[in-house]
Amino acid sequence: MEQALAGVRVLDLTWYVAGPYATKLLADYGAEVIKVERPGEGDAARKMGPFPNDEPHLEKSALFLHLNTNKKSITLNLKTETGQKVINELVKRVDILVESFQPGIMARWGLDYETLARINPRLVMASITNFGQFGPYRDFKASDIVILAMGGDMYTNGVYEREPLKYGLNVALYMAGSSAAVGIMGAYYGAKYSGSGGQQVDISLMECLDSSTDRRTTNLVGYQYCGHQDIRASETSRGLIGGVFPCKDGYFALQGGGVLWPRTVRLLGAPELAKPPWGTPQSWADQKLKEELHTKWWLPWLAARTKLECWLAAEKEGLLSGPLNTTEEVLKDFHLKGRGVWKEVDHPAAGPFVYSGAPFIMDECPWQVKRPAPLLGQHNDEVYCELLGYSKQDLTLLRQQGVI
Repeated sequence: MEQALAGVRVLDLTWYVAGPYATKLLADYGAEVIKVERPGEGDAARKMGPFPNDEPHLEKSALFLHLNTNKKSITLNLKTETGQKVINELVKRVDILVESFQPGIMARWGLDYETLARINPRLVMASITNFGQFGPYRDFKASDIVILAMGGDMYTNGVYEREPLKYGLNVALYMAGSSAAVGIMGAYYGAKYSGSGGQQVDISLMECLDSSTDRRTTNLVGYQYCGHQDIRASETSRGLIGGVFPCKDGYFALQGGGVLWPRTVRLLGAPELAKPPWGTPQSWADQKLKEELHTKWWLPWLAARTKLECWLAAEKEGLLSGPLNTTEEVLKDFHLKGRGVWKEVDHPAAGPFVYSGAPFIMDECPWQVKRPAPLLGQHNDEVYCELLGYSKQDLTLLRQQGVI
C-alpha cells in the first residue's frame, strides 16, 4: 500500500527536537525528507544522549535516532554564499521547507519566504521559533522550561506549598512539532486543491502550548469566563483518596474522592465508610479523617495487592486508576505489543533498538520505518549528484571549500 505522503518532498533545515519531530511525522508517513546538517557536526541532537554504554558518538544518540527515522542527510554550510545557492536549487525541487532558525536569520542569508517563493511559488515554508515571526518577544531566546513558565502551565503544576514544577523534558517542543506537522499539511493540501500557491506557516512554541488541551485551554477559558485562577493543589486538598500510592510491587494511581466516593467504598469493602462524615465535602480537607482512612483501610488494602491487582479491582468499580509502569513494563505491555506500537530498527552504527511506532494508524496509508536515521552526510552523493546533477569533482571541491 502507498503511504499517505508518498511523492511529497521536504527540505528540513531544523535541529534538536521541535522541527525534527515535525519532519519525522512527515517522513514516517511517506514524505521524502532531505535533512540539512552542519558539516562535521550535524544536528545538535547528535551530541545529546542517551548513548549505548554511555559512550557519546555522533551516530548513536537515541534522541537523534528516534527523531530522524526515514530521512536523508546531507551536509551544507548555510553561512556560505555557495551553500545558500544550493538551497535555492533544492527549493526548486521540493514541496515543503521547514526551518527553526531565529527570526531574521533566513532573511539575512537571502532565504526568507518572499525570496524563496519567487523561485518556487507553490512552496510551503514552515518556520518554528520560540515566540513567532513577529511580536514584542520575537527575538527572545527560550527553552522548554521558559516556554512552560511563560505560558502559565507551570503555575498550576506541583504542590501548593512548594515552587511550581515543569513537566518532563521537551514537552513543549514535541507539542510544537505536532502542531507544525498539522499546519504544514493544511497549507500543503490547501495549496494543492485550491491552486492558490504556497504560504508560510508561522509556529510559535509558546502559542502551541497555550492552545493545547492539556489544561491550558480549560484554564484560560475558565479565567476569561469567571476570573478563576487555577493554583497548585495542596496535599491536604486532594480529597480523602487521590494521587499516587505505594502498593505491593510498586506504585498505583487512583482518584477516588468526590462523586466517586461510593465506588471507593465498594472497592475497599468497607460499608461503614458510606456514612457521614466520610465522603462529605467537609471531610476532604480534614487531615485527621484522612490519616485515619489511610492507616486503617487504604494503605493496608494497597499493601496486600500488586499494582495490577489494584488496577483490575479499581476498574471493576469504574474508578479512574492505573499502575505506574516502569519503562521495561511499558515495553512489555501486552496491549501495546498487540497494537504494534514498538518496532525494532537496526542502525548501521548504533545497532538494533526498539523504537516507538505510529502516533496514529491509517488502514490504507501505513506508517513505516523504511530506513533508520541517517549517518551524517550519508546522502550527499544521492542528493547532490542524482538530484542536482553535480559531478564527483564538484563534491570534492565543495568539501575542500568547507561548503559540505
